[in-house]
Amino acid sequence: MKKIFLSLMMICCCFITGCFGNTSNDVLKDITKQYDGLKAYELTGDLEIVNNDDVYNYDVKVIYQKKDKFYVSLKNRNNNHEQIILKNEEGVYV
Repeated sequence: MKKIFLSLMMICCCFITGCFGNTSNDVLKDITKQYDGLKAYELTGDLEIVNNDDVYNYDVKVIYQKKDKFYVSLKNRNNNHEQIILKNEEGVYV
């Protein structure tokens, strides 16, 4: 009986949450508003490039500051080769 009750409660919670949740446009507007207020951000991620039978894996790091200053690092996991793209007031460097 407890299992049925808990299952029913879970279904009701999911239904209620889904009915009153934000739409994708609302979420996009919230993210855009937060992004416009930022002075800088940093992100990291994994990049996988598939070229026919070859697969390349990279660690990616991005640092951004207002006025279009940024640093991008792409590091190949297989051979530790790293490429850096840097943009500041003086220009773009690779």
